[in-house]
Amino acid sequence: MQNWKQKYTSFKQKPARKASSAQDNRPVKPLDSSLKSNISFIRQVFGEDSDLIVRNFKVYGRHDAAIIFFSSVVDQNQIQNYVLKPLMNVSSDLSEIPKDLKDLPDYIWSTTVQVTQGNRTKDLNALASILLEGNVVLIIDEMDQALYFNLRKIEHRSIEQPQTEQVIRGSRDGFIENLESNISLLRYRLQTPDFRVVTAPLGVRTRSKVAVCYIEGIADPGLVQKVMKRLSAINVDGILDAGYIEQFIEDHPLSPFPQVQPTERPDKSIASLLEGRVIILVDGSPFCLIVPALFNQFFQTMDDYTERFVVGSLLRMIRLIALLFSLFFPALYVSIISFNPELLPTEFAVAITGARAGVPFPAVLEVLIMEVFMEVLREATIRLPQMIGGALSIVGVLVIGQAAVAAGLASPTTVVVVAITTIGSFATPAYNAAISSRMLRFPLIILAGCFGLYGVMLGTIVIVNHLLFLESFGVPYMTPFVPTIWKDLKDSIVRVPLWWMRSRPSFLNTPDPDLLAKDIPKMHTDLIFKEKSEADE
Repeated sequence: MQNWKQKYTSFKQKPARKASSAQDNRPVKPLDSSLKSNISFIRQVFGEDSDLIVRNFKVYGRHDAAIIFFSSVVDQNQIQNYVLKPLMNVSSDLSEIPKDLKDLPDYIWSTTVQVTQGNRTKDLNALASILLEGNVVLIIDEMDQALYFNLRKIEHRSIEQPQTEQVIRGSRDGFIENLESNISLLRYRLQTPDFRVVTAPLGVRTRSKVAVCYIEGIADPGLVQKVMKRLSAINVDGILDAGYIEQFIEDHPLSPFPQVQPTERPDKSIASLLEGRVIILVDGSPFCLIVPALFNQFFQTMDDYTERFVVGSLLRMIRLIALLFSLFFPALYVSIISFNPELLPTEFAVAITGARAGVPFPAVLEVLIMEVFMEVLREATIRLPQMIGGALSIVGVLVIGQAAVAAGLASPTTVVVVAITTIGSFATPAYNAAISSRMLRFPLIILAGCFGLYGVMLGTIVIVNHLLFLESFGVPYMTPFVPTIWKDLKDSIVRVPLWWMRSRPSFLNTPDPDLLAKDIPKMHTDLIFKEKSEADE
């Protein structure tokens, strides 16, 4: 308690410090010859940060020195064993130690410090950002440069199965918040020297490490250049997740449709790299961004490729039907019930009318109320703890839905329509694409309630035209449907066998277009017929 009172008193007495701007904008300031002066400058930059450690000692028992680091982001055991202990060793042959301080950094780096990554700097202002990145800084009295060693250690969770992209057949590992671990998952599967990882900090204050990954010789250099250009234009205080970057680099930020594909799956990222796409990783985020992202990508999963092509194609068509249900079914229901009941069979129309006899609201208002109720229930289920959320969803759907029908607030037919619509939206693999269909459902329902089938048709025309207008990093969003690229349709709604998919998507302009050798299909069929003929003989 007394310590906190002292800190409070000193904080009140301290003059307000102007907020520091980006570290990169500071001019170069050479190191002072005095060790105390350099340490004083660093303490002035960071104020009274409790985890800033300054450890004074003598290098080889001769030179006054200090190591400076943040105890919360470095491995202190490695500092003690591989930096501090060798530097304080006075039993070594002193005759080999250079007397000239200019030669001392090379001697320390080559013979004393047992660290894999490190560098040196003469800029005193740069030490602040170097320390924040998890480095240990070594400053020696009267030496004009400082050495720093990368001993960063951040606690992170273990690699687990992705929560948002479950598969039946496929790997169970997913990205985590640590960038180095995520890159290691990629290199584990992609053991080629052409795999490129370009990293740089992004965010004025967070300086989050962002990595752009691609395969040289497969990815279009123009695409890689465009990605880096858009990243370089981002000037924001903080990048806390990959979603921040997504909103800065997409072509049409006001559109409800996503133009960048996030994924937690390393195997999906590798498949995108092999097609010629570029991925973006952010330190601190378990999601990877895939660019460019087209409309049909959001309805594909890894199960489409791990299963036989017939099963994979069937699953894709089911998802597309589910998308059409989730988007148009409530609007069609409202328009037919309100304006064109003659389109229904007479017995069915009479049954629906009878079920709605006690409902005081028009069909459009009834459907909107139930849709809003389902959205509130879904949002509450996601935010609640998993055990409570499961119970709430059952109570909400069964009990409250049945109670609403019994109370005359909704008809059983409307409950069925809304339930089928909700289930259809769950069938969409990508969460951000499912949100788009959920959002567009409401204006379609209102148009259906105002103009009937003409309103649904009008809304459909607007949505389709908007989709045709979109682009993702210069590639039309509806490719390969519009513009039609026949050879790229092999992996769209229907997936052909893997040994027929010989080329990469042509719209990505890959320098190496061949995914398989050209004689693989012939070899495959020849092998089958040869085995059969041998068996018959």
